Amino acid sequence: MKVLIGGGTGFIGRALTQLLRSRGHEVTVVSRQPGANHITWNELTHSGLPPCEAVVNLAGENIFNPFRRWTEAYRKDLLSSRLDTTHILATAIAKATQPPQVWVLVTGTAYYQPSLTAEYDEDSPGGDFDFSNLVSRWEAAAKLPGDATRQVVVRSGAVLGRGGGAIGSMLLPFRLGLGGPTGSGRQFFPWIHIEDMSGILVHAIENNHVNGILNGVSPASSTTNAEFAKALGAALGRPAYLPLPSPAVQAVFGRERAVMLLEGQNVIPRRTLASGYQYVFPELEAALKQCVS
Repeated sequence: MKVLIGGGTGFIGRALTQLLRSRGHEVTVVSRQPGANHITWNELTHSGLPPCEAVVNLAGENIFNPFRRWTEAYRKDLLSSRLDTTHILATAIAKATQPPQVWVLVTGTAYYQPSLTAEYDEDSPGGDFDFSNLVSRWEAAAKLPGDATRQVVVRSGAVLGRGGGAIGSMLLPFRLGLGGPTGSGRQFFPWIHIEDMSGILVHAIENNHVNGILNGVSPASSTTNAEFAKALGAALGRPAYLPLPSPAVQAVFGRERAVMLLEGQNVIPRRTLASGYQYVFPELEAALKQCVS
């Protein structure tokens, strides 16, 4: 298959591209800069969709960039980096004379209301806070008229893997023995290994029965933040007892983003499992050992 990936130069995009090519698929990446096997967003807007059987959108500004303060300008960047790229791709698909077989959008588990008690699967309603509303708008921007193209949305948890993802910024303090739970540590931490994130996307691309919403989280993702910190410390052979107090999290990320880190969601991949996907790293300990080895 010919696969077009929006935002394919990031952590997930690189892993997905490698997996697709290893399975014999051709990949073209949509990015800001031209290059081999790349097209730009401007080219896509003006020239339309190139011939392809699958389209995936991974584009989006990092919500937890600690170097960006929570300002109105940053909120607009978060919104436009998701909505604009999704709208460009959805419009190109809708206008294509030969539309692709499948259109896959990756959003996030922030769709669900942060809660210390609730359990969410793919049929659960969205929350009512800043990021839930953002994800709802993001997913709405992807919807296509008619049924010529199969549509899939993967709501991703924190992606773990070597060389990037959620674990990248955690490794230094944990290696120094300065890691520990965030806030109370009781909040849930929905996670997924990069091999399973890219695996679920390929599963969605290759299998015609897969459609609708899939939760891109591990089946063992009812992990609390404290359990995650303890497991990461164990994988590194280091203690992990120093908590990061809630006020410090709020000072770095702002109250709105801090909610996602301090409360979290217990997300279950019920439809993902029912679709037949077989996880490579269903358990946290093995996933973390691979990440830090």
